[in-house]
Amino acid sequence: MSDNKLTLYTLPTPNGIAVSILLEELKAAYGGPEYEVVKMSISDADIGKVHNQVKSDWFIKLNPNGRIPTIVHNGFPVFETSAIDLYLAAQFDKERKFSFEPSAQSHEYFEEIEWLFFAHGGVGPMQGQANHFNLYAPEDLPYAKKRYLNETKRLYSVLALRLKDRDYLAGAGRGKYALADIKTWSWVRFSDRLGIDLSEWPDVKAWYDRINERPAVKIGVTIGAA
Repeated sequence: MSDNKLTLYTLPTPNGIAVSILLEELKAAYGGPEYEVVKMSISDADIGKVHNQVKSDWFIKLNPNGRIPTIVHNGFPVFETSAIDLYLAAQFDKERKFSFEPSAQSHEYFEEIEWLFFAHGGVGPMQGQANHFNLYAPEDLPYAKKRYLNETKRLYSVLALRLKDRDYLAGAGRGKYALADIKTWSWVRFSDRLGIDLSEWPDVKAWYDRINERPAVKIGVTIGAA
């Protein structure tokens, strides 16, 4: 079996692109890993009808939570976006171009973990709920709409504090583009759906624009769309 047998089960959602962007960055930097993309369905209407629906029995064996993204590397499944990105960095980012070494760069590594968890436990869930109640909920719930939208904006204000006089979230000096940036950016990319104007936080907008211009990012956001 090839050491690089890697399959990505995904869609171009905020969580999905956080993995495909890293994979494309790794390919650009190291020439690999090559990976197969399996486009999944998250539509409840497809349950029991579409083979690649995330609640299908075969997929639940890979990810008991029935969510994308999920990867399988040489038969080993990994789910949860941040866990996947940490795994991919450990396996393939040998020169730590997009991550930090836990022992040799311990302070920077734990800065990265802090901001990765900030996105995973804060920005993602709060913005996800804001999306649901403002865009998809079957009934109008003004309190929920306002509560999650305001919390999303508060978290963006925290990002603004961190990015003042910095280019990226973790690392010495002005920071280094790494996993926490990829994870957080992947949610901020969809902020316009909520009517959020990034110009309210100039340092966040500059950070967003800086990452948006990366060639691997431009490819990564398209993975799973076709």
